[in-house]
Amino acid sequence: GMLLDTRPKAFEDLICISGLSHGTDVWLGNAKDLIDAGTVTLSEAVCTRDEIMTYLIKKGLPPNTAFKIMELVRKGKALSNPEKWAEYEALMRKHQVPEWYIDSCRKIKYMFPKAHAAAYVMMAFRIAWFKVHIPKAYYAAYFTIRAKAFDAEFMIFGKEKVKAKMKEIETLGNGAAPKDKDMYDDLELVLEMYERGFKFLPIDLYKSHAAKFLVEEEGLRPPINSISGMGTVAAEGIINAVREKPFNSVEDIKKRSKIGNSTVDLLRKF
Repeated sequence: GMLLDTRPKAFEDLICISGLSHGTDVWLGNAKDLIDAGTVTLSEAVCTRDEIMTYLIKKGLPPNTAFKIMELVRKGKALSNPEKWAEYEALMRKHQVPEWYIDSCRKIKYMFPKAHAAAYVMMAFRIAWFKVHIPKAYYAAYFTIRAKAFDAEFMIFGKEKVKAKMKEIETLGNGAAPKDKDMYDDLELVLEMYERGFKFLPIDLYKSHAAKFLVEEEGLRPPINSISGMGTVAAEGIINAVREKPFNSVEDIKKRSKIGNSTVDLLRKF
């Protein structure tokens, strides 16, 4: 939503958005209203704590005082220390600091340092680069590390099955469980992957990893633990047994992997 509201055009804008979104009482009821009203542009809004100090120094306040005002604001102490704040407000007015700026500072409860915001944006930028240029690596990493509710049953058998599951969760509306909402987020990304022309390969006892999605020429190979109900420990047991020697029967899998009948049923399904 913030990206649509602010329409960032430069890297600096992204740093500003990162600062706004990680602060408390910095965006909603504050910078957002000022930007919506056209009072300020994104780059003029108070986004990170360092900017308060540098802005006030530019306005002619003594550096030491500018620093102290920044510290008071970023800790959210303007309201809890009214005498000090009144003194600072008077000083800012004396140096022609606009009322919207003073008002904005007064509301802030917590603010990000600029370097922290920049680090977040740089990391996101790198990830976005991979998403565009080395997509299979991106999706493999995302599904392995970030996905909260990847479920092979609904995700690895083509986009129609993905769309059907998304529709099913949508119809639940507010009645959807947190796990359903997590799965919906993952389904969106799976659908995007399909739309970009990539696919999943079957889960394979001999080719799949226990817990990591593997990049292969033909597509992504899901891990054993992407089967819902299959824990990582059970998946590792299966893979470790496979590495010793090939299985010769279902009984052999059970015995050497130390898995129960319900886990075997899960494997049968795939």
